[in-house]
This record gives sequence, C-alpha cells and structure tokens, in this order.
Amino acid sequence: MSLFTNRSIASLCLLCMVFFTVTASAETEPLSAIKGVVITSDGTPAAYVAVQIKEKNKGTLTNEKGEFVFKRMLPGRYTLQVMLMGYKTLTQEVEVIKDQIVQVQLQLEASDKQLKEVTVNGMKNRYKNDSLSGSLRLKTPVLEVPQNIQVISNTVMADQQAFDIVDGITRNVSGASRVGHWDNQYAQIRMRGSKIPAFRNGMNIEASWGPTAEDAAMIERIEFVKGPAGFMLANGEPGGFYNVVTKKPTGNTKGSATISMGSFSTYRAALDFDGKLSKDGKLLYRLNVAGQQKDFYTKYNYSNRYLFAPVLKYLVDDRTSVTLEYTFQGSKYLSNGNYAFSKKKLLDENISNDFFYGDPSLEPGQLRDHSVYLYFDHKLNDRWEAHAQVAYFNFSMVANSVWAGSMEDNGDMKRYFSVGDEAGENRFAQASFSGEEYTGSVRHRILGGIDMGNKKFWGDFRTLTPYLQLPKGVPFNVYNPIYGIAFDSIPKIDRSQSVRTRAGATTYATVVNYTSAYLQDELGFFDNKLRLSLAARFTYAETVGKTKTAQLKDNVVTPRVGLSYSVDKSTSVYALFDKSFVPVPGVDSNLNAFKPITGVDIEAGVKKEWFGGRLMTSASVYRIRRQNALIALNIKDSRGADVQEQLGETETKGVEIDVNGEILPGLNATLNYAYTDSKISKEPANAKTKTLGNITPNTAKHITNAWLNYRLNKGLLNGFGVSGGIQWLADRVVGSTSTTPNIPNYFRADAGLNYAKGKYNVSLLVNNLLNDQKLLTAASIPAPGGIYSYIVEARRNFRMTIGYRF
Repeated sequence: MSLFTNRSIASLCLLCMVFFTVTASAETEPLSAIKGVVITSDGTPAAYVAVQIKEKNKGTLTNEKGEFVFKRMLPGRYTLQVMLMGYKTLTQEVEVIKDQIVQVQLQLEASDKQLKEVTVNGMKNRYKNDSLSGSLRLKTPVLEVPQNIQVISNTVMADQQAFDIVDGITRNVSGASRVGHWDNQYAQIRMRGSKIPAFRNGMNIEASWGPTAEDAAMIERIEFVKGPAGFMLANGEPGGFYNVVTKKPTGNTKGSATISMGSFSTYRAALDFDGKLSKDGKLLYRLNVAGQQKDFYTKYNYSNRYLFAPVLKYLVDDRTSVTLEYTFQGSKYLSNGNYAFSKKKLLDENISNDFFYGDPSLEPGQLRDHSVYLYFDHKLNDRWEAHAQVAYFNFSMVANSVWAGSMEDNGDMKRYFSVGDEAGENRFAQASFSGEEYTGSVRHRILGGIDMGNKKFWGDFRTLTPYLQLPKGVPFNVYNPIYGIAFDSIPKIDRSQSVRTRAGATTYATVVNYTSAYLQDELGFFDNKLRLSLAARFTYAETVGKTKTAQLKDNVVTPRVGLSYSVDKSTSVYALFDKSFVPVPGVDSNLNAFKPITGVDIEAGVKKEWFGGRLMTSASVYRIRRQNALIALNIKDSRGADVQEQLGETETKGVEIDVNGEILPGLNATLNYAYTDSKISKEPANAKTKTLGNITPNTAKHITNAWLNYRLNKGLLNGFGVSGGIQWLADRVVGSTSTTPNIPNYFRADAGLNYAKGKYNVSLLVNNLLNDQKLLTAASIPAPGGIYSYIVEARRNFRMTIGYRF
C-alpha cells in the first residue's frame, strides 16, 4: 500500500507550496518596530482594542494585557490612533528609527461621546494569534515557544458558525479529529494517536466521558497544545490537550447580540455584555447568556441547551486584581447519540439517514453543570508576578440509555434499557510565580508553581429488564422502524437513593487525588536568539479503590528540555524532549487498578511569519511513545460495566503543517495537513487480545483541512464576503485489531456568504454542501456475527446568524 494516496499528495503539495513559496512576494523587511500598551483613564489595560497607523491604514488589536506591536516598520514619523466607545479619540505621533524598537504608552480619556465609526478593518489578521493566554503561564511569544501550539479565536468560531466545542472546531488544527460518540453532550477529541484531555483556564477538568462541551458563547479562544506540556500547572496526555479560555471582563463598555436559525428546527440566541459596575472603573463585569433549541437529523432526537456565565473582576490597585467566575450549563436531550445499527455492514444503504434507535416515549435526559473559579493576580514588581486560582466543579446527569441487545439478519432488533445517571465533583488549586532575571548576559525566564486536584465520579449505568417492547409484540426493525414503545414495557428506574449510593455497587465510583510541583528556567543567550528551557515536574498521584488491588499511589518526576533558535526576526526552529504522567481511575475486568498513562515525546519544528507578521506557518515532526493506553473491548461484564483493557505501548510518528493568517488583503485562511503513523508497539503479558503491530484505534493517517474567508473592503460590494472549507480524513481505523484501514474516508465541503457593515453582520453557511450521507464520525466493527454500530453526520443543512454590536 502506498504511503500516500493521490489526494493526500495533492493536499500536501498545496500546503507545502503555501509554506515554502510565499517568500516570492515578501520584501526585505526592516528590523524597526513600534511596541506599546493601551490603558484606560484609570490605568486599566485596554484589552482587544484596535490601534491604527493612519499613514499606512494598518491596524492591529491589543492583547489581554493591552499590549500591541507593529513589526518591521520603515524609518519615519507615524500617527497612532485609538478609538474606543466611551473614550475620546486618541492620536499620538511616534518617530521610528532604523533598527530600533519604539516604546509607547497610550492612555485613553473618558468621553460621553459614542464611537462614530470603525477605523480598522476587522478582517485583518483574524486568524493569526501572536500570544498565548495567561492561563498557559508562558511569557514567550508563540513564534519562540519550543512546541507546536495552535490558537482558535472566537472570531474564527463565529465565521464558521460553531455553536460549541464539538461543532467543527478540529478543522482548524492539524491532526485533530473528533469521535462522535455522545457528542450531544461531551467532546471526544483525538490528536497524535490518543484522546486528549479537556482543560479550562489552565486546569485539567477531564472527568469520565466529560466535561460538558463548552458553549461557544462562553469561549474567548481555544488553545491546542501538541504533545506533553510540562510547562502547564496540570497533568496532560502525551498527545497534548486543548485549553478553553473563557471570556473575562476587558474594562471596555461594549456588547453584542446574535440570533441564529437553521435546519432541523435550530434556533439560538446569545448575549454578551462587557463593562464597568463602578464609577471609578475598579469593579468590572462580563455576562454571557445563551439559549439553543436544536433537533437532530435523526427522528425525534433533540438537544436543548442554555448557558449563564457571569464574571466579576475587582482591581484592587494597579498591581492586584481578584476575579470571580461562575458558569452554568444545562441541557435536555432525548438520546446522547445518533447511532445506526446493522447486522450486515457499516453504512448499510437500506437504513435511512434519519434512523433513530431510541423512542419518543422515553423520558428525556437532563444535565446540569456548575463551575466556579476564583483568580488572584498580583504584580510583585516590573519583573515578577504571582497568580493563584481555585475551582470547583459539580455536574450531574439524570437520564436513561438505549442500546442494541441482539439483531436478526432481517433487521429485527431487541433494545435493552439502561440507567444513565452520573454525578461528579472536582476541586482544583493552582499557584505560580513567574519572572525574569539576568546573570551576566544570560536572561532567565523562570516559572514555578504547584497544582492540586481532587476528582470524584459516580455513575449508575445498570442494564434493566425486560427488553423494550412495541405494542402487540411488533418487532422494532432498523429497515422499517416503528415508534411508540408500550408504556408498561419501559422498566422503572428506582432513584430513591442518590447516584452516589447506587454507584457503590459498580466500577463507576472513582476518586483521583494529585499534587504536583513544577519549575522551569528558560535561558536566553546571544540577545535571546538562542533559548534553552530546562524543567522538571514532581507528581504525587493516588487513585482510590474499594480494595487494595484497585488503588495505586505514584511518585513521579517528569523532565522537559526545549531548545529554540531565532534564525531571524520572523523565523525560529525548535527541538523538544518532554515526558508526561496521567493517573487513570477505574479497574479492569479483574478488578485491578489501571496503571497511569505515561509518555515520551521527541519533536522538532520550524515556525515563520510572513508579510509583516500577517501570516504564520509552522511545520513539525514528532515521535511519541505512550504506555498503558485504554481501549474498550465492546463487551460488558456481569455487572453491566464496559470492559476495558490497557495496551502495552503505542508508538506514534507524524508530520504536521499549519498555515494561519491573512494571505492577501481581505483573504484570511486556516490551512493544515497531518500525517500520523500510530501503531501498537508493545502489549501487556496478560492481554486478552493480541494487538502487537496493529494500528492504534480511532486514528486517521492523513488529515487535511482548509478554511478561507474573503471579504471585499471597498467599492459597491464593500462588506460582502464569501467563505468555505473542506475536511478530509483518509486511511482511518477503529478498534484495536486491524492492520489496515477499516472504515471509509471522510470528505466534507462547506460554503457560505456573509455581509458586515458598521455594527451589523449577517452570515449564511451551508454545511455538507455535497449532501454526503455517509460521513462516519464513530464506528464499531464487531466480531463475526455481531452488530455494527456507527454514527454519520447530518445531510446537507444550513445556518444563518444575524449579529449586532453595541
């Protein structure tokens, strides 16, 4: 079998052409720059404010600390302009000297006048991010970090009309893919050969199948960190993690409202308020609310969601702030998944695309998810700062579950009924110090801290009897389904005791405790052109079990070494060695505790900015060896619990290419390609199935994504735009018993139109433009005589959103 298909060669060539030939239009660029900060009248950093150079009609946005930079400026005099609602227009002249960096501070003056116009075209640099959020604790720019990190802004999510974290987010990151199981509620994202955990604001909140998929209205950005990340004050998988950064107060008075509608009775509204609660500007607030009704393409199934997310921030003084954040997400749904079942094969053409395996007679499930964060930030001096945060999570689900018990060749299927209740409590605490010092000419960028967590989970997933029955004994047939289960045949669920009590008799009662300490020193040599990161993490972890064999205690030290070198002002190369350690709750079929997941990552890469910093490209190669990965055997034990076992070791090697930013004026793009070769390299001696040499489950060898957004900036059609993209996954494998691809390739195209003028915008997007009804997102291939189960995506559908900024 050829290593690459013809389509993968074409896709790789296209990305390589973009990556390696854009220099043809790049001019020799000067080293001069303008660097500054924008603050409000009370000294608060003005985050995400537009700054314009009037003479060049060139603009940028400040980061969360109010900082901005214009790179590669020609010598001369320029006028900076800042316009912000509630403040007077600010202009300030600066003089740029050859090969020097001009430092400026722009302080806004309060005004009762409203902003009359937008002076900076908001389409510029919409898809490129130069810095990381504070929750990653790194002070190093993205270009200089010795690791592949991709950032997805809420602007990109809005352009793609993503409603939550599972709604096409992975198309923006090389090598990331989504498994559709239970994606009505949870995100299951894979990268570099493994499922990656979910982080929120720098904390690992992964719990059981969760956490609840974050609504887009609460998200400021999503950061995908490839490979282990020892610099984080939280444990992560060898394959990486994604960090959801929630919206915080900016100190600017502004807001927005959006209304969306679409296929399958989709209706959605969201409000975002940002401003000040006190006249002195010290008490800030942010409030996001959203409500959504969404039916699915499968009959009767639906998921209605709502969000309430207030945030308060108090500026004690110019060095200290305290922030309190609360988030509530709730949902009501009929079935967690949109599975189809067949005795014959995957993608059985005789099963309708709208087939639903549940029934409208069943009670809908309800999920409630609460989280509270408290942040403390203090700047000790100009070089050092401290950060601390604590968080509490409480979630619960009261639901039922239906699954295929048995099936005849003619499609008659018996459906068994299960309890679907769960509850969880997570507690986290982090504290860190970071700063810079010098020993001679060597710069030290130091980061140290502690991270503590306690995760508890309870689940009641017992199978009840008898099988669900239709009236008059009519069988349920997947080729000709009839709905309306006889009420008397629905087993009664006894919830007189809490799920915490009921879970005690199953394997779904788990507790994990961990405490870790971390220290890193990034040494900068030769005027910071060469950067060496040396770090280590110590972790104490405990998985609590009901018996001695079901619990483990570990003391582990994981080192990290990174090297980054700036070839010039816009190009850097890096190499990385990093180890990881993740405790795993639960037990195997012999009631022995699962061993921790460990991994070693070796990678190297190159990053480059083009066209004055408007476009960034990155390419990386890596090898990850991951021990003790969990896989499901698709069988249940005598207690009704899913049986899982751990693989000995998987080895994953790959190449990743990402292109993000503005290719031409008005044309923003996200392009990426990943080649992933992941196989089971070792298996434990007591393995129930022999898997050595097989392909790692739920991987795709080739993943290509492209998203383009072009908007006209002048003329009669000023404000009109077009957008579109593709997603392509090839050579995919499910299950742990295959040495060759065993499910079809995936190719999806989307396209849309948009219009923006002043405070208003309208966008229309058509998903699955080709109306492919065989787009698999999850599948299970059984032993001979078993039942195939799989999920396909919705047929062609549309979404339209109307937005207003105030």
